[in-house]
Amino acid sequence: MTPILPPATIGMLGGGQLGRYALIAAKLIGYRTVVLDPDPGAPAGAVADEHLVAAYDDPAALERLIDVCDVVTTEFENPPAEALDVLAASIRVAPPASAVRIAQDRVAEKRFLTDHGFPVGRHAVLDADAGGLGQIPGDLADGGVVVKTARLGYDGKGQRRVTGLSELAAAWDELGQVPCVVEAMLDLQTEVSVIVGRSLDGSARTWPVAENTHADGILDVSVVPAAIDPDLAEQAVALACDIAEQLDYVGVLAVEMFIVGAGAETSLLVNEMAPRPHNSGHWTLDASVTSQYEQQIRAICGVGLGDTSMTCDGVAMVNLLGDLWPDGADPDWSVALADPLAKLHLYGKTEARPGRKMGHLTVLGDAARAIELRSTF
Repeated sequence: MTPILPPATIGMLGGGQLGRYALIAAKLIGYRTVVLDPDPGAPAGAVADEHLVAAYDDPAALERLIDVCDVVTTEFENPPAEALDVLAASIRVAPPASAVRIAQDRVAEKRFLTDHGFPVGRHAVLDADAGGLGQIPGDLADGGVVVKTARLGYDGKGQRRVTGLSELAAAWDELGQVPCVVEAMLDLQTEVSVIVGRSLDGSARTWPVAENTHADGILDVSVVPAAIDPDLAEQAVALACDIAEQLDYVGVLAVEMFIVGAGAETSLLVNEMAPRPHNSGHWTLDASVTSQYEQQIRAICGVGLGDTSMTCDGVAMVNLLGDLWPDGADPDWSVALADPLAKLHLYGKTEARPGRKMGHLTVLGDAARAIELRSTF
């Protein structure tokens, strides 16, 4: 397909921090940008040339995107896939609605992965229309499971850890008996993620594998490159690229994986995928030749992918959550800003809430230093 060159217009569904960075990258290249997000204070809306404050499926807003945009992308996995279908009938949409439709539903995601032979942990679908609790093997629940809502769950939301069918039943009631995926607890070593940029012509580039640590279901720290066996890292990259190819994906895709087992029994299991730039790839802003956000723009416009080499030997990123603003007062950033290897990023969100991602801190070369600096705020 014909490359989309600046000063063409890029539209984006979603106005969070991931969209903010992608639109900044687009504007630096020379593109015009439009964001659709119902929140008038959306971080990406503050940097876009035009902010459509409307629902994602608002007919007038979609028509405006069709009228002014040359391509439309997304910055989160939950815009209505039907809205993407409407847009795709008239203009280029990347990633395709088919990929977003799979990634925004855990049941569809697990089905896609298993149908294509990708390794996943033991799981079952919990759906009132398909037999409900009667479809869950007793030995699965007895071993301990995580029950996750099929849709709209992220950062630990819509998830419960339980043991036994009675606890599972209670958790499902709390979740409103919506469709869920029930996943067996794993002998987990660590979690890693691979971010792939894939263009219209099928070419793809990846960044070094990140190793991730979570707290209360929210990503806390990412360290790159991951301290794992090089052969395992190669397998992770190959898996992510294969998934992107099977999805016929265009844009930046993140694939989270679990490393399970020990010794010769060590293996990878695919956890989930995100059809967008990813929190664990924030570090690419400061320590890669091409950031994941610039790559998103390059991929969807078909202008050629950028170099994903690291510009330092190692890097660590820590999330800054709203918990750091307990009384609404801004933390003292002076120590972090005085460190020549630290890079502070704040997202411009107006309300700090516990668990809300307000920014992140990247430290070149030293994971322990990143955590230490956060403790000074």
